[in-house]
Amino acid sequence: MSEATEGQEPSTGAAFFGAEVRAWRLQAALSQRELGLRANYGQQYVAKVEAGERLASPEFADACDEVFGTPGTFARLRKRASQHGYPDWFVPYVQLERQAVSILDYSGPLIMGMLQTPEYAREVFRAVHPRASASEIDAKVERRLRRREVMERDTPPLLWCILDESCLRRMVGGPDVMRTQLAHLVQVSESPHITIQVLPFSSGAPTRHMPFTLLKFQDEPSLLYVENPVSGHVIDSPPVVEDSEVAYDRLRADALSPEMSISMIRRVMEELADE
Repeated sequence: MSEATEGQEPSTGAAFFGAEVRAWRLQAALSQRELGLRANYGQQYVAKVEAGERLASPEFADACDEVFGTPGTFARLRKRASQHGYPDWFVPYVQLERQAVSILDYSGPLIMGMLQTPEYAREVFRAVHPRASASEIDAKVERRLRRREVMERDTPPLLWCILDESCLRRMVGGPDVMRTQLAHLVQVSESPHITIQVLPFSSGAPTRHMPFTLLKFQDEPSLLYVENPVSGHVIDSPPVVEDSEVAYDRLRADALSPEMSISMIRRVMEELADE
């Protein structure tokens, strides 16, 4: 039974969109099959959209506007729904990430979300949410991959990521998943907008033990983003941000050069090929 039929507040953008489709469909006295026929979609597709099991396509949203006589309403709702679904505490960071001119990330035990492959992200989410359904995990993966869009703009930010060597050595999902993930890192490192460094075990104790991200803006002060096991926080305190900038510079100095870092990633890939 969908969230809408249970009378509960929809918890995701897809569920909210689906609830609106269902409400307008019932008001128009149409069955799911009849709406599907008018929108050139099958009844099963309409059912999944209404249940919030999948986010409707832009074409389906346009078709709903035509069927219900709501010019642009469902198109706009679908666009907003596609940006929804993150935890409330993560939404401010995602919005700021899209505005930043530089994203400086230090990844500890896991590779940062924006650089994860679908397979790697799925294994991470499955470990964190062991009781989540397959569709719930898929939705989380889709939202994580959507963050890549910021790097596909005409003028993307500079993404500088320092990966602790443990990111390369931790067997997330097995050798095949890790090889694909590491190959993705090598590929994206070819972009002039992305720089990857590895902080090797041999560098000793890092200046920071927990992952953190610095966001820099064109005309605004820099911000710090940190997470704990249950939430995340954007910090704008100048002394705290400045201290984190100094820590990041030290991490950069202790890390391998970008060229040597990619060489290490390739070596780990070769090691995985032998397993």
